[in-house]
Amino acid sequence: MDALLVADRITVSYGAAPVLVDVDLTVDPGDLIGVVGPSGSGKSTLLRVLLGGVRPVAGEVRRRAGLRVGVVPQTERIDWNFPVTVTECVGMARARGLRAPWISRRERSEIAEVLERLGLGGLADRHIRNLSGGQQQRVFIARALFTGAEVIFLDEPTSGLDVATRHEVLHLLGQLNREGLTVLLTTHDLNGIATHLPVVVCLNRSVIGAGPPEQVLVPDVLERTYGAPMQVLEHGGMRVVVDAGPSSTVVPFRRSARGAS
Repeated sequence: MDALLVADRITVSYGAAPVLVDVDLTVDPGDLIGVVGPSGSGKSTLLRVLLGGVRPVAGEVRRRAGLRVGVVPQTERIDWNFPVTVTECVGMARARGLRAPWISRRERSEIAEVLERLGLGGLADRHIRNLSGGQQQRVFIARALFTGAEVIFLDEPTSGLDVATRHEVLHLLGQLNREGLTVLLTTHDLNGIATHLPVVVCLNRSVIGAGPPEQVLVPDVLERTYGAPMQVLEHGGMRVVVDAGPSSTVVPFRRSARGAS
């Protein structure tokens, strides 16, 4: 099996109503994929199915044998007052036995290398609540990398962050991807997706479109994904998504380029 993960016509239901219907998705080594869609479209459920936390009622998920996966949760679900330092937070990602429940000296050295790689050098002993939003997100990316993950899943990694910090986080993911890490994330941020990611999946229970942003983020696909008419314009060398409703919202984005900043 060359692919890391394959979702083959999966359907998921929570009770009577299906959340996902006949969804196909392939994650290959080196991919950098963003899944976009409105609230309730099934984005988080898709991640849970791929991770094995939810079993589909139809279809199947195939994973490459021995695949190591890291997960970065939504920051809103994290208790930032939990009394741990950055090093302890990252170190807790590895399972420990009763004989050695603490972080070893070797592991501390490994953690220091990961933190330095992510621009968190010097923050090892700082409490996680005393970090900026971008630093907090980097800590949980560090946790995922500390497990030796080949692919990481991120659920709305830019949610709640300001524009500059969103750019910083997505730029980091592009850098890690260029270094060989496979990345799959969900987001509602069309601008960030189109600017930074080479592959976009538009999801609303089913896959409406998948491919490069210039092929997928087009009026027909966007309207079927979000249930509202949208226009895509060109302005100053940039493509712009415009809500065609009475109170228009403009979301500019550049043509996709792998790892663009």
